[in-house]
Amino acid sequence: MSNTDNTTQTGFERLQRSLTDIVKEQQAKLGYRKEIVRLYYPLSSLNHFFEADMSEQEMLDTLAPEKLPESLKNTIGEIRATAKNERFCIEIPPEGSEYVHENTADNEFIKELIDLVGKHGCTMDEIIALFKKYSDDIEIKDMDNGEFDLYIRFLNDPADTYYYCFHDEGCHIIYHRFLPEDYADFGF
Repeated sequence: MSNTDNTTQTGFERLQRSLTDIVKEQQAKLGYRKEIVRLYYPLSSLNHFFEADMSEQEMLDTLAPEKLPESLKNTIGEIRATAKNERFCIEIPPEGSEYVHENTADNEFIKELIDLVGKHGCTMDEIIALFKKYSDDIEIKDMDNGEFDLYIRFLNDPADTYYYCFHDEGCHIIYHRFLPEDYADFGF
């Protein structure tokens, strides 16, 4: 197998992990239903997965159903990708949603985070305490970009490399999580 093939295989593994993580988060928020799930990615995020600099058409070619690895098809299903202006919609079939529900462990941290931020009167101190419940090895950084107030991330945890960015809107706190490469692209 050539280096390009290894990079492509690793790219599909990263994409599958991201799709699975997002579906798990969605199911924690909304509950499980065996249905089509559509997730949206900018081209730059997909290029990060594949360690490439593909054009929109090259990425569509890479994600064509006949080029998907069997490991992805046998788990999350035969995804379909469409794109417009470098914004990709990746459609996961109902079987993929079912696979994530039945074959992946619950993410207790995400469940607790969703419950906590959904509670009226949630505070940043409570959010920090939740992170510390799961690890003492975290990083907390104030952000002053008009969009988020702070981020928290787990250090040295290969299972959770996300940057969790929080904003206090007065009556409730919202969050968004970014992969490290996407966080760096935003230049926060």
